[in-house]
Amino acid sequence: MLIGKPADIPSSAITSKDEYARQKSRRRFLRNAIAGVAAASATALGGERVGELFEPRIRALAGTKLDTVKSPLSTTGETLTSLDDITHYNNFYEFGTDKGDPSKNAGGLPTRPWTIKVDGQVKNPKTFDIEALLKLRPLEDRVYRFRCVEAWSMVIPWVGYSLSEFIKQCEPLSTAKYVQFLSYYNGKVEKWASESTIAWPYSEGLRMDEAMHPLTLMTFGLYGEVLPNQDGAPVRIIVPWKYGFKSAKSIVGVRFLDKAPPTTWNDLAPNEYGFYSNVNPDVDHPRWSQKTERRIGLPFYAQRKTTLMFNGYAEQVASLYNGMNLKREF
Repeated sequence: MLIGKPADIPSSAITSKDEYARQKSRRRFLRNAIAGVAAASATALGGERVGELFEPRIRALAGTKLDTVKSPLSTTGETLTSLDDITHYNNFYEFGTDKGDPSKNAGGLPTRPWTIKVDGQVKNPKTFDIEALLKLRPLEDRVYRFRCVEAWSMVIPWVGYSLSEFIKQCEPLSTAKYVQFLSYYNGKVEKWASESTIAWPYSEGLRMDEAMHPLTLMTFGLYGEVLPNQDGAPVRIIVPWKYGFKSAKSIVGVRFLDKAPPTTWNDLAPNEYGFYSNVNPDVDHPRWSQKTERRIGLPFYAQRKTTLMFNGYAEQVASLYNGMNLKREF
């Protein structure tokens, strides 16, 4: 059978043999070698209601509307990624290593009741209930680019408010220079726990000035509705200028520290996943280039995008890193 190349697809958009081999090798690696090194967090979505496209086990946990207001910090001029992609193309290793696993397996994640324990270098340790957090500040609609270290990206309309508003309620001491986020974990719930050598629970962290930046979002939903389980329900962090694995999901613990905390992927493979993990097209992953990315959901010939420094948020966040060598402190 002879297959011809459509006339409207330029040669530059066709995957080379070398690129195909790299991608095939990487997919095999992610399936079979989670312990060595991996990538992390991202998702995609679209205009339909959240509950309508979920598997039956997850449908009951989604579709709850949130009251929101528009945010001036929202990114404009981008085509939103479809709902089907954001809910079926996920990294959430507690529920499986393949992109489709979380949507199948995350139905057992118990999202109510839910609390976040705050400790470390704070005036007083505290515990916050999710319902109180939802009422702490008006919830904003914010469209952000979301870039994964695996060199794919999406454009997602999240719902939440600046993490700084939550941090103020925690009353950190002046000695607190970093914030650590700990994700929910229960070996009886998570499907792949016995097949993974990750040291659970999932841990991520930010420098205090990064956590306090207005763009850093404490996130409760997407497309105006509550977060689906596979996307980090009921509350997660979104840091739009960093690779997706820095945006911890299903948070149950927040610690304020005077030094950088251990973080999951940096501990597993520090040569591939730096603590800062800012999107930087000039710092390649050891196994692939970061100069371009594949935008999930666009037509094949339009998927390849040039990766922007700080994921396109350089004007807002570059000053946080003045004087740093961003090729060494990646």
